[in-house]
Amino acid sequence: MADINFDYHAQFFTATILEWKPLLRDDAYKDIIIRSLQFLSKEKSIVVYGFVIMPNHIHLIWQIQDGHKQSAVQQRFMKFTAQQMKFKLLDNKDSRLAQFIVNAKDRQYQFWERNPLSIDLWSPDVFMQKLDYIHNNPLQDNWRLVEFPEDYKYSSGSYYETGIDIFGFLKHYSD
Repeated sequence: MADINFDYHAQFFTATILEWKPLLRDDAYKDIIIRSLQFLSKEKSIVVYGFVIMPNHIHLIWQIQDGHKQSAVQQRFMKFTAQQMKFKLLDNKDSRLAQFIVNAKDRQYQFWERNPLSIDLWSPDVFMQKLDYIHNNPLQDNWRLVEFPEDYKYSSGSYYETGIDIFGFLKHYSD
């Protein structure tokens, strides 16, 4: 844990699909988020320590890297994933697209709720509490998606159990 540079604070980030709609229930939409995290990690604008993609929201522990602004990285992530979700719905002629039409000056569709939550993780104890929360999210009574955290595919839970990063962007907090 000592290797995390708390000068550039890791952050607990939560974003919710508009009106808590379960768009992310489909793996194809989860994969859009995975591809975005892979890209941002590869370009070295973020380090991802933990994540979970739930049916209607996501939680991340990420660290914006030196030379990158949190607001810019967050905006790129949200904008890219929203555009890709829109394109997928359009390509598939999916009627759910109509659920995301908004009456706004700056957009026709909105996929994410405005003002996602971002909390600086100032201490190792809080970091570990949030990582545990992320990994146990799929087990909560209202979801019960799996029996064990490591069984949920769209989470870093299995990475912390096995050490195998199937996504190619995770960094262990102790590295």
